[in-house]
This record gives sequence, structure tokens and C-alpha cells, in this order.
Amino acid sequence: MTLDLSGLAVALATPFTLTGEVDLPAFRQLVRHVVAGGVDTLVPLGTTGEASTLIDAERDALIAACLEESSGRRVIVGTGHNATRQAAAMTKRAQALGAAGALVVTPYYNKPNPDGLVAHYEAVAEAAPGFPLIAYNVPGRTGLNVTPAVLMRLWQNPQVVAVKESSGSLAQIAEVARTLPQGKTLLSGDDNLALAALAVGATGLVSVLGNVLPGETAAMIAAARRGNTLEALRLHQQLLPLMDALFVESNPIPLKAALKLLGIGEDVVRLPLMPASAATRTLVAEALCLAADGTLPGVK
Repeated sequence: MTLDLSGLAVALATPFTLTGEVDLPAFRQLVRHVVAGGVDTLVPLGTTGEASTLIDAERDALIAACLEESSGRRVIVGTGHNATRQAAAMTKRAQALGAAGALVVTPYYNKPNPDGLVAHYEAVAEAAPGFPLIAYNVPGRTGLNVTPAVLMRLWQNPQVVAVKESSGSLAQIAEVARTLPQGKTLLSGDDNLALAALAVGATGLVSVLGNVLPGETAAMIAAARRGNTLEALRLHQQLLPLMDALFVESNPIPLKAALKLLGIGEDVVRLPLMPASAATRTLVAEALCLAADGTLPGVK
């Protein structure tokens, strides 16, 4: 089983109204904005999409809207959960709705041992036969790091076709690349490590930054993949202050502030998150202005 995940994927935010409801018109606007920027893959309902705060009916509506606005781009739905039965059910539902695959974060809070982690992905795969799965390693969120040795066990599941590596360790990313089986895909999960990850063997990026500046982010990844190191580095340096600004508070708090500056949705997150501080909003605005040469609507 294979799935082409090369290039730029964007982990989409979920806009909310001022009263905290899912803002589907703003979400559709965001998807169209990202598609127009040249993204290869759309990833709703991940960490950036505040998936852990959404109910099933909201998830279905967001998946349907993303598919409708995708213009043929691949849609990979976040279906991770710390309860294996719930992750399996959400993955089965994403398959039924027409997604191309699922991004399945390792169970958070439970901290499973390697045998439990392998069994978790086996159960998810069994619930959605023939459906490609991307394992998502983000120890800063889950409290669990999938080591290269454990990942080698996950690769034995034919439905696990890729890994989104967000450990923050370039050494670990390089080892995953070195031991990557044929037909499997390594994706960077961090904007600021994307060029380094591509240099050691990754073939794509799952980006937060791409919500805001999809064209520039896509150009950076494309330049790196075709070997134009100088252009890729130039774009990386241009975008780095904004990459950093988007993580001065927990993602997607600063991202919502940035999208508000673009006229996409409100600066609203769901509890237990709170909106960006005034200092963060100022920092994001300044970094966005710098990254976009002051040309974006609403950016002074």
C-alpha cells in the first residue's frame, strides 16, 4: 500500500465564531486560501485543528467541507485518540466520508508500552481495511516518543504508510530516514526543521505556517526538493521569524491571531486554550508583515 504524500501538507486550523461554534464559512475560506497557495495535501482535525475539542457532528461537517473545497487535493483526516476504540471509530468514519487516509497520533495520556502501541495501530487498521495511516509522533503533546526501533515495528503494518515526525530531534529524524523501509514515507512535522529533515531524507512537510502563507511555504519546500538550496534557504530565513512566532504560545493560539489578520475567522480558541496575549498578537503581526513584505491585507 502506498500513498503519495510528498511536498507540502497543511495542518488546517478550525475557525470558531465569537460564541465558540465551528465557523464553517471561515473554514471553507481557509481551505480555498491554502489550495490557492499550491498545497499538495490538506490535513483537517489534527492538533492545529483543535480536534480534541470537537464533537462527532462537527468533525463530519468539517471533513465534508474540506473535501468539497479541496479542488482534488488529498485530504488526510486526523483521527487520533487516546482510546483505541474511539480512534478506530473515527478512522472508519473518515474512510466512509471519502478521505484519502488518516493521521493517527500516538495515544496521549495513557503512555502505552511498545506492544500496546503496535496493537493500537493494528486495531485502527482493522477498523478501516485498506485505508492508509500516517503515524504521528509528537512527544511534546503526548508524553510518548516513538523511537526508531519502535517505529520499525509499526512499519510491519502495511497500512502504516508514513510517519509525521515531530520529535524536534534532527538526530532521530535522520535515523528514521536511514532505516526507512522501501515504500514508506517520512514527513517533517515542524516548519523550522523542514529543510533539515528534507536534507536527511524526508519527502514532505506537514505545516502550520502553510495556513498563513501557503504559497511561500510551498515554494520553500519545492525549492528544497528540486535541489535549489540557496532559494530554499532564502525563503526559510524570510519565514523563520513567523515560524517561531506561531509557537510562542501553544499552537494554534498564535495561528488564530495570524488568520484574523488575514480576515479568516476570529481570534477564538476553545477551552482549555485561551486567545493570544496582546504581546503575542503584536509579535505575530510584526513577523507576518516581515515574512510577507508588508503586502497582506490588514497587516501594517
